[in-house]
Amino acid sequence: MLDDILSARADLVPAERRDQPSHQLSWAVCRLMNPMMGVAALQLGHYPSSTTDTGQLPYQRWTPCDDQAMEARKNPNYLKAVAKAVQEFRAALVEFLELHVINEGFGSLAPGIAPAVIPLDEADPDEITRRREKVTRLAGRASAAAQLTATSISVQGPMGSDVVDPFMNWVTITRPKPMLESVDVLSACDYALGKLEELILRAEAEIPPTVGAEAMHPAAWGPIARLWRDGHFREAVAAASESVVAMVKARTKRNDVSATDLWRQTFSDKDPRPGQPRLRWPGDPNDQDVKTMNSGLLSFAPGMQMTIRNSAAHSLSELDEQAALERLSALSLLARWVDECDIVEAPISLTE
Repeated sequence: MLDDILSARADLVPAERRDQPSHQLSWAVCRLMNPMMGVAALQLGHYPSSTTDTGQLPYQRWTPCDDQAMEARKNPNYLKAVAKAVQEFRAALVEFLELHVINEGFGSLAPGIAPAVIPLDEADPDEITRRREKVTRLAGRASAAAQLTATSISVQGPMGSDVVDPFMNWVTITRPKPMLESVDVLSACDYALGKLEELILRAEAEIPPTVGAEAMHPAAWGPIARLWRDGHFREAVAAASESVVAMVKARTKRNDVSATDLWRQTFSDKDPRPGQPRLRWPGDPNDQDVKTMNSGLLSFAPGMQMTIRNSAAHSLSELDEQAALERLSALSLLARWVDECDIVEAPISLTE
C-alpha cells in the first residue's frame, strides 16, 4: 500500500528527494494519515539522523547552571528581564500555533512520526515563516531561563535518553518524528516563569539595604547638598562634620572650646557645671543599657571628630562617593543620637 501511495503521488515529491527512504516514509505516512497536510508535508524535510552533517547533535542539550548563571540569579533586574523574554517567547509561540493544526496527545495522527504541529492549508507560508523566525529570535533571548531555572525536558534522542533545552529546541515540534510537542514547550515556559518569580523574590530579599544621601539627618545633609551633587565629596564630608558640631554648640550654648573638647565635655560622665551642660542618653541613669550608651557616646563622638572631620578637612586626597557616603552615614547617626539625648544642666544656685 505504501508503494502504491508513493507511485500515485510521486509528482508531488521533488525529484532529488524521491529516492531518500527516510523522506519517503515520513511523507507517505503523514500524507496518508492526515490529508490536511497537503503539499506542506513535503516541506518539512526528512527524519533527523543521529547527528547532522557537521557531526553535531540535531538538538540543543540542556546544561546545568554554571558559576556565571549562579551569580546572575542574585540580580533581580536581570531575572525580570529574562522573565519578560520568556513571556514574549511564549506569546510569539502561541501566535505561531494559531496557523497550525495541533497533532498531539490522544487521537493524534501518526504519533511520534508526524510533526506535532501541521500548517493549516489556508495559512500563508510567508506569514508562517515570519512568525517562526520571530519565535526563534525570541527563543534566543529566553534561552538563559533554561539554566537559571533548571527547566529541561527528558527525551529519547538519537543517542539514547537525553535532557534538552525546551527553548532552543522548540522548532522540533514542526518536524517529522518530533522531539517535543507544543504543550511541552508551553508548560516549560509556565514553569520557568513561576521559578523566575520565586528567584526574583529571593534576590530582592537578599539585596543589602541602600540609603541615599538625601535620607540622612538634616544637619548632615542640608548644608552639603550642592557640594554632593557636584561631586565634591571630601568637601561635603568636611562641611557635614562642621554642621553637626554647630548643632551641638547650639544645644549646649557653648562656643568656648575646640570641637573635640566640646564632644568630650558634652558627653562627660561628670556632673554638669555652670556653663557646661551634659548630653545624656534618655532613661534611668542606673540602667546598664543607658550607661553603655553614655559611655559609648563619650568615645564615639570625639573619635568621629578626629577621624572623619579632621581627615576630610586637612587631607588633599579626594574621596570617592562610596567612601564619602559611609562617613556621611556615621555623621548622620551621631546627629540623630544627639537629637535623642536629654540635656542636663547644673542647678542654678540662689544667692542673697
